[in-house]
Formats: sequence, C-alpha cells, structure tokens
Amino acid sequence: MRLRHLAAATLTAVSLSAASVCAPATAQAAPAASDHHRDKPGHYSFAVIGDAPYGDQQIAAFPRWIDQINASDVQLTFHVGDIKNGSTRCDDSYFAMIKGQFDRVRTPLIYTPGDNEWTDCHRTNNGSYEPLERLDAIRSTFFARPGTTLGQHPTRVRSQAYRGVPENVELRRQRVTFATIHVVGSNDDLKPWTGIGKTEPTQEQFADQARRMGAAIAQVKRAYADAARRHDRAVVILLQADMFDPTWNPTWNDMSAFRPLVQTLIDESNRFRGESYLFDGDSHVFNVDHPLAEGSAWLGFYGVRGASSLTRITVDGDKQNTDWLKVTVNRPGAGGVLSWERIPYTQ
Repeated sequence: MRLRHLAAATLTAVSLSAASVCAPATAQAAPAASDHHRDKPGHYSFAVIGDAPYGDQQIAAFPRWIDQINASDVQLTFHVGDIKNGSTRCDDSYFAMIKGQFDRVRTPLIYTPGDNEWTDCHRTNNGSYEPLERLDAIRSTFFARPGTTLGQHPTRVRSQAYRGVPENVELRRQRVTFATIHVVGSNDDLKPWTGIGKTEPTQEQFADQARRMGAAIAQVKRAYADAARRHDRAVVILLQADMFDPTWNPTWNDMSAFRPLVQTLIDESNRFRGESYLFDGDSHVFNVDHPLAEGSAWLGFYGVRGASSLTRITVDGDKQNTDWLKVTVNRPGAGGVLSWERIPYTQ
C-alpha cells in the first residue's frame, strides 16, 4: 500500500526532526499576550490534566491535587484521559474511586477516556479484561448522564450520545468552542488484545474503532462549523492520543488509525478564520508545537494534503505529574487567544 511505503520512507525524518517539528516550550511556555497587551489580562481560565493518577503514590496525592485546582480561579477542568497507568488493574472499584474524586472538582469537569482504562485492559496485569466490556463500564460510570459534565457544579454540554459516544461533547465559553473526541493510543484500539489470546485485531475492534473515529471526525467538523457560524475566536479540540508523539519512532502500524482525523484537522482549521488548538496527553512530556505546519515530517508520515498552523499542547503525565496546566482565554487584542502556565503541585 502506498501509504505504508511512504510512512517507512519518512520514518527516519519523523524520529526527527523532533527539533524541527516539536519546538518544546519553556517551563512557563505560552504564546501569551505580548508586552503591549499585558494591560488586557484574560478573565476566564480552565485547567487541563491527564495521565493521572499513575500508581499508588499519585493515587494518594490525587485528592490533594484536586484540592489545589479547586483553590485556584479556574472555571472549567478537563482530564484528557488515562486515569491509571498501563500496568494496574481495570477494576470497577477503581473506576468508582476516580469518579468520586472527579465529583469533588469544584468546576464542571469534562473527561475524555484514554487507552489505559479500557483498550489495554486485556493485559494480564490489568486483569485480562475484554476491552470493549471495559469501555462499557467506563461509559456507565462516567457518562451515566449524557449531556451533563462531572464535578460539583455540572453544566450542560452537547453530547454525541445519539451516536452511542456520550463522551464526545461540545461547549462554548468566551467565544471559544471546545470539543472532546474519544481517540486513544494503542493505534486507537487497533492493536491486538494479546493478553486474552488474540494475535490480530478482532472484527469487533475494527467496528468499534470505525464508529468512534467517524463520531470524532463528525464532532470536529461540527465544532468548527458552530464556531464559524458564531464568529468565535478559537476552536479547542481535546483528546488522549498523541498523534504526533516526539518521544519515540512510530511505525505505520502504530499510528495508521489517526490519518483521517489528521486530514480533517488540516481541512477544518484551514477553513476557520480563528485560531486552532489541540490538547492531548499520552506521551507524558509537556510540549508545544505545530505538527501540521509546512515542512513538518508528520505530513509525509501520514500522507496528508495541506498544512495547518494548528497549535498542539501536550500536558505532563506519568512521572512528570508534578504540575497542572492553567490555560487562560485572553481578551481580544492580546497576542493569542489562549495562553498557558504550568502550575506546580505544592503537596
């Protein structure tokens, strides 16, 4: 297949040109307002966390981390998936415990699932679960009220429950459209479930992945259409999978499922007159880049057409879970619609 050959040919460039594609930001990175506009601070902010809590020590610290976010002035909180690490059990009791902590968050909390809590649950040390059964458990635990967020003060959101994907939601704040899409690592669950004896992806996997990816693409298109109709300043897409992971050398079989979404992000962000942002977790290391910009090796890797100025932000996770990301919606006239700051956990 041509794309496979193209991917192989560009793999070395992807490994990369982490220098050219992923220009890491500094510890307080933010394409924030310029000096000229510092008299126009943003007055609306939100928190983004992900890949947490990982392991016993972080599980013990997680309530304190929530307390710290609760004590801040953020008005919305996102968790971009992976509520556990990849080598611990996917039990109902664990899901219920995390749900209880999410319900302690003072703001509305929006969670999009990661691969560790369902896709990878076939692993023996995860409990040898059937992953799609665990996906059902995630949905029944965290999305029992479609169209309503989690948190102490839930708010209404537009949900894709009508497509069977209640975790995909959209809302609007401060002339910014936010949309979560359920797209995960492990090639969006096209990796074999080896822990339960599978050597190839099952037909059920293919069907579920096609359904979720179709819903994700529809969600992105609708978010951009809504934002354009309302003359919004920016679109923010949030998901778990790092489709442009600079920390390893992927093969086509590691990332092939993401190609249609990558093309959709290029097409929609290019049509939109405002700014485009993509928040993810998965690779665990804070990073800010423009992976779809002209000259990026990722364009060749995915074999996609066009380029985009979309800004991607990856939040810290796993061993780097020493901070949370505070994102501010700047007032009109600032240097960028969003700016951000990593806030160290104090406990």
